[in-house]
Amino acid sequence: MAGHSKWANIQHRKGRQDAKRGQVFTRLIKEITVAAKMGGGDPAMNPRLRLAMDKAKGESMPKDNIESAIKRGTGTLEGVDYVETRYEGYGIAGAAVMVDCLTDNKTRTVADVRHAFSKYGGNMGTDGCVSFQFKHCGYLIYAPGTDEDALMEAALEAGAEDVITNDDGSIEVITPPYEFIGIKETLEAAGFKAEVSDVSMKPLSDTELTSEEIIKMQKLIDALESLDDVQEVYTTALMDEEE
Repeated sequence: MAGHSKWANIQHRKGRQDAKRGQVFTRLIKEITVAAKMGGGDPAMNPRLRLAMDKAKGESMPKDNIESAIKRGTGTLEGVDYVETRYEGYGIAGAAVMVDCLTDNKTRTVADVRHAFSKYGGNMGTDGCVSFQFKHCGYLIYAPGTDEDALMEAALEAGAEDVITNDDGSIEVITPPYEFIGIKETLEAAGFKAEVSDVSMKPLSDTELTSEEIIKMQKLIDALESLDDVQEVYTTALMDEEE
């Protein structure tokens, strides 16, 4: 159905994120630092760190940068002490929005996030007001035309939680968040290369918007993603029509 293609929505979102490469290294370094602080510097014993390092390598981050971030997290090197915080609210047409941040100044961060919500037509809510509308999981998206039966068999055997075929023919493989890398590697070895893959907060349902609402919603998301303390922005809004 025009305007509500899961595949187009995923590609649109990925394209918007790819255009913001300048912020990627900074956010990955912060995530590696916090992951090492929370769970130690050994990726074999710290799945969150392993995932962050895998993303960093995927973005061609130099090895020295990764190692320095781990050392700052474990205290071997001095560095900024980041705190994790999450803000929730509503965007255009009531679409749920969840904003994950790493900050050294929560007072500044909450003010910036609240300002972005209010300036661009959203409303910042209370803790837990929309988080129930998302699931923390890994996902791998395969293009329309992928052999559904073969992928489903391989994915479930590898430990995937679910395999979903969308109306547009794209196929989603859902994984436990910290088993994502192993399942992805197993499927690649079987010949299935995902077009898009990540560990994220997956919306449990989508909020459909009109073309005008999509434009307004994109401005809100862009404003939130441009904030230095923001790591990720999640929304239930379908965003495939606006380029």
